[in-house]
Amino acid sequence: MMELTISGKVYQFNFGMGFLREINKKIGVPIQGTKDAKKNVGLQYAVAGIVDNDVEELVNVLNAANKGQTPRVTQQMLDGYIDQEDTDIDALFDEVLDFLKKTNATKKTTMEILKEVEKAEQKKGQ
Repeated sequence: MMELTISGKVYQFNFGMGFLREINKKIGVPIQGTKDAKKNVGLQYAVAGIVDNDVEELVNVLNAANKGQTPRVTQQMLDGYIDQEDTDIDALFDEVLDFLKKTNATKKTTMEILKEVEKAEQKKGQ
């Protein structure tokens, strides 16, 4: 469980199955060979956004990870936290990615995406 202190209050963020369901349902892609079926793939896009240092995606991920937790953080509070000069945004990206790599619900997908990113970077370097 990840914790952030925002405006003097500690908020918890859980990257488990509840988070996975919440983030996955944000993006659905049609399943080839079916008429109306879709596969939810929001986690893949979220991890890619975190790897790309997409601040808006970072807030979306944190918001989804805090869902079901008490106290509940709002998007406005997360936006304010990101906007604070003393917030180390790079460390926050690293911390979130680290939790995505460790949590059972997200680690397999996260590691696969990181492997693909590494392959793409190696190709670029050649």
